[in-house]
Amino acid sequence: MTDDAEKPQRPRVEPEIIPPGGAGAQSDWRRAPRSGAPYGQAYTTHRIYVRRIGPFGIALAMLVIAAIVALVMIAVLGAVLIWIPLVVALVVVGALFRLFRAFGAR
Repeated sequence: MTDDAEKPQRPRVEPEIIPPGGAGAQSDWRRAPRSGAPYGQAYTTHRIYVRRIGPFGIALAMLVIAAIVALVMIAVLGAVLIWIPLVVALVVVGALFRLFRAFGAR
């Protein structure tokens, strides 16, 4: 059994090599979608261009990040500032309740 584990396994399926410009090379990816392709997927290619970010791009990215951080800080501060009057109101109501209870017991 240990001899079988040492042998490299051969691929189960041979890869199909299509030479450039061969039959079916362009017709496969430019053909119309099949009737049953999900969401109308078409067989097309998309190019993605990747470049280095320059100084303007870095400044713009930092500006966007700063704007997002500012919005989050405003939301957090707004939530905290809303709680301050509520806590004060609860303390006042508690103090009044205790005051009325103390005078009501006499």
